[in-house]
Amino acid sequence: MQNETNSVLTIEQQKKISLTGVESVDAFSDAEIRLTVAGKRMRITGSNLKVLTFSKGSGAFAAVGEVSLVRYGGVKGKFFQRLFK
Repeated sequence: MQNETNSVLTIEQQKKISLTGVESVDAFSDAEIRLTVAGKRMRITGSNLKVLTFSKGSGAFAAVGEVSLVRYGGVKGKFFQRLFK
Protein backbone atom coordinates (compact mmCIF):
# COMPACT_ATOMS: atom_id res chain seq x y z
CA MET A 1 0.00 0.00 0.00
CA GLN A 2 1.39 3.36 -1.00
CA ASN A 3 1.10 6.31 1.36
CA GLU A 4 0.44 9.69 -0.28
CA THR A 5 1.42 11.78 2.75
CA ASN A 6 3.39 14.90 1.90
CA SER A 7 6.27 15.92 4.12
CA VAL A 8 8.47 19.00 4.31
CA LEU A 9 12.03 18.93 5.65
CA THR A 10 13.75 22.13 6.80
CA ILE A 11 17.31 22.35 8.08
CA GLU A 12 18.43 25.71 9.47
CA GLN A 13 22.21 26.29 9.47
CA GLN A 14 22.79 22.61 10.30
CA LYS A 15 21.57 23.38 13.86
CA LYS A 16 17.79 22.93 13.73
CA ILE A 17 15.71 20.44 11.79
CA SER A 18 11.95 20.40 11.38
CA LEU A 19 9.86 17.89 9.50
CA THR A 20 6.19 17.29 8.77
CA GLY A 21 4.51 13.99 7.95
CA VAL A 22 6.36 12.01 10.63
CA GLU A 23 4.54 8.82 11.64
CA SER A 24 6.84 7.76 14.48
CA VAL A 25 10.12 8.45 16.26
CA ASP A 26 11.66 4.96 16.33
CA ALA A 27 14.87 5.67 18.28
CA PHE A 28 16.99 8.60 19.34
CA SER A 29 20.28 9.43 21.01
CA ASP A 30 22.58 12.43 21.01
CA ALA A 31 24.22 11.04 17.84
CA GLU A 32 21.26 9.67 15.82
CA ILE A 33 17.50 10.00 15.40
CA ARG A 34 15.50 7.36 13.51
CA LEU A 35 12.05 8.22 12.17
CA THR A 36 9.33 6.75 9.99
CA VAL A 37 8.04 9.21 7.39
CA ALA A 38 5.31 8.18 4.94
CA GLY A 39 6.08 4.50 5.55
CA LYS A 40 9.81 4.92 4.90
CA ARG A 41 12.74 5.14 7.27
CA MET A 42 14.70 8.32 7.87
CA ARG A 43 17.94 8.65 9.81
CA ILE A 44 19.39 11.92 11.07
CA THR A 45 22.98 11.78 12.35
CA GLY A 46 25.11 14.39 14.03
CA SER A 47 26.15 15.41 17.53
CA ASN A 48 24.33 16.82 20.55
CA LEU A 49 20.99 15.97 18.91
CA LYS A 50 17.90 16.59 21.02
CA VAL A 51 14.27 16.04 20.06
CA LEU A 52 12.32 19.22 20.84
CA THR A 53 8.82 18.24 19.75
CA PHE A 54 6.91 15.42 18.13
CA SER A 55 3.15 15.26 17.62
CA LYS A 56 1.86 11.94 16.37
CA GLY A 57 -1.50 13.56 15.57
CA SER A 58 -0.13 16.28 13.27
CA GLY A 59 3.15 14.59 12.29
CA ALA A 60 5.18 17.66 13.28
CA PHE A 61 8.75 16.99 14.46
CA ALA A 62 11.61 19.28 15.51
CA ALA A 63 15.13 18.69 16.82
CA VAL A 64 18.27 20.70 17.50
CA GLY A 65 21.97 19.87 17.47
CA GLU A 66 24.75 19.62 14.91
CA VAL A 67 23.10 17.91 11.91
CA SER A 68 25.68 16.21 9.68
CA LEU A 69 23.65 13.74 7.58
CA VAL A 70 20.05 12.98 6.67
CA ARG A 71 19.27 9.67 4.98
CA TYR A 72 15.90 8.63 3.64
CA GLY A 73 15.25 5.12 2.43
CA GLY A 74 12.92 2.41 1.35
CA VAL A 75 10.69 -0.03 3.11
CA LYS A 76 11.58 -3.43 4.63
CA GLY A 77 15.28 -3.98 4.20
CA LYS A 78 16.15 -1.65 1.34
CA PHE A 79 19.29 0.32 1.96
CA PHE A 80 18.99 4.01 2.81
CA GLN A 81 19.51 6.41 -0.04
CA ARG A 82 20.88 9.88 0.40
CA LEU A 83 18.16 12.48 0.58
CA PHE A 84 20.22 15.12 -1.21
CA LYS A 85 21.73 13.62 -4.37
